[in-house]
Amino acid sequence: MVHYIDLNYEPTKDDLLAMYYVEKSIDCKSFEQACEEIAKESSIGTWTDIVTMSEDIAEKLRPSAYYIDEPRGIVKIAYTKDLFEAGNISQILSAIAGNIYGMKAIDNLRLLDISFPKSMVEAYKGPKFGIKGIRKLTKVTDRPLLGTIVKPKVGLNEIEHAKVCGQAWSGGLDIVKDDENLTSMTFNKFEKRIEETLKIRDKVEAQTGEKKIYMPNITAPLSIMKKRADHVINHGGEYLMLDFLTVGFSALQEIRDYLNDKNIVIHAHRAMHAALTRNKKHGMTMLALSKIMRLIGMDQLHTGTIVGKMEGGKREVLECNKILTAQKNFDNNKTMLDQDWGIIKSTLPVASGGLSPLHVPELIEILGKEMVYQFGGGCHGHPDGTEAGAKAIRQAVEASLQGYELREYAKNNFELAKAIEKWGKR
Repeated sequence: MVHYIDLNYEPTKDDLLAMYYVEKSIDCKSFEQACEEIAKESSIGTWTDIVTMSEDIAEKLRPSAYYIDEPRGIVKIAYTKDLFEAGNISQILSAIAGNIYGMKAIDNLRLLDISFPKSMVEAYKGPKFGIKGIRKLTKVTDRPLLGTIVKPKVGLNEIEHAKVCGQAWSGGLDIVKDDENLTSMTFNKFEKRIEETLKIRDKVEAQTGEKKIYMPNITAPLSIMKKRADHVINHGGEYLMLDFLTVGFSALQEIRDYLNDKNIVIHAHRAMHAALTRNKKHGMTMLALSKIMRLIGMDQLHTGTIVGKMEGGKREVLECNKILTAQKNFDNNKTMLDQDWGIIKSTLPVASGGLSPLHVPELIEILGKEMVYQFGGGCHGHPDGTEAGAKAIRQAVEASLQGYELREYAKNNFELAKAIEKWGKR
C-alpha cells in the first residue's frame, strides 16, 4: 500500500507545492485520511490497491502531504515535477485542481496557493512587457495609470463608442477599455469599432501630447481571437484585453505564444473568477489564479479594489498584488508559499469596479501608485458627462499625490467639486 502522508518530508527545489483548505465529509474517518485522499487522487492513486502500481512508480512519483494543521483545515502537499508536463498549465491544474473537488471524502476543498519550481517557471514566457515596459510605452512614470470602461456595457454603436473614448481621453485619462461582454455585436462590430476608436485616439494624442491607450476585447474562440488581435495590430493598436477564465487556460497560453513577436500588451479581465474564488471554503483563491496569470504571461490583471462594489478583502488584494509585482515572494509567516520568479517579468495590478473620484485617496494610500485604476460609472456618471468625469478623476489623483484634501483641491477644480457633490453624499 502506498502512503501519501510524510510529515518529515522536506520539499526540494524541484517540487511543486500546493496548499489547500480542507473540510472532510462525515463519511471520512479522519482529517488525515481526507488529506491522503487528496494527495492520492491528484497524482498516481485511485480508490483501491491495483496490481499495475509498481514499487518504482510509487517511489518516484508519490507526492507527500508534508504539513497538516487540522484545527485550521490546512494541508500542504509536495509533488515531484515528473508528475507534470511543465509547460502545460491545463494538465497541471487537471491534477492539483481537478477530480479532487468531486471526492466524497471532502465536503469543501479550496486551493489556497501554489509554488512552481524553477524548472517549471522556465517553461513559460511570462509577461512580454511587464510593469517597466508598460511604463515606457505609456510614458506615465510618476502616478497610477488611469482609465475608464465604456458605459453602457453594450448598446452603443461604433461611432458612439469612439466618441465616448475621445471624451475620456480628452479629459485626461490614459486608458479606455471595452467591458467584458462587449465583443462583436449586431449593433457594434468589432472591426469597425477598432478602426473608429483608434482614429479618435490618434486625434486626441495629437491634441493633448499625451499617450492614449485603447484596450479592445478580443474574447472569442481562439481562431477568431487571433484574427481580432491581428486587426488591432494592423490598425496601430498597442493593447488588447481578454476574459482569461472564459477563454480557458489552453487558449490563453496559445494567444500569448501567438503574440510573442508582436508589440502588444495583454490586459486580463477576470470575469467569472468569483465562481471559483468567492466561496472561502471551496474552489481556489485569486492568489492562485494571479500566480498562474503571471506565469502564462498576462501584462495586466484585475485583482480587486478593496473599496468599491466588488467583493475582495484588503489582505487578499494586497497578497495578489505582491505576487504579481515582486521578483521573489518569500513569506516569513508561512501564510503563503514562497515563489521565485526567475526572469519572469512582473504583472501590473488593476483595480476596477464601483470606483469614483472620491475613492482615489484611499486607493493610493492602500494600493499605491504601481496600479491601473479604472472608473466606469464613476467617470460617465459625472453630472457634466464623461469628459468632466475624466477631469475629476485626474484632479483627484493630483490632489492626493500633492497632499491636498479633495474638498480643498476642489475649490479651484469645479469638475472635482461636482463629483464630490454627487458621490460625497453616500
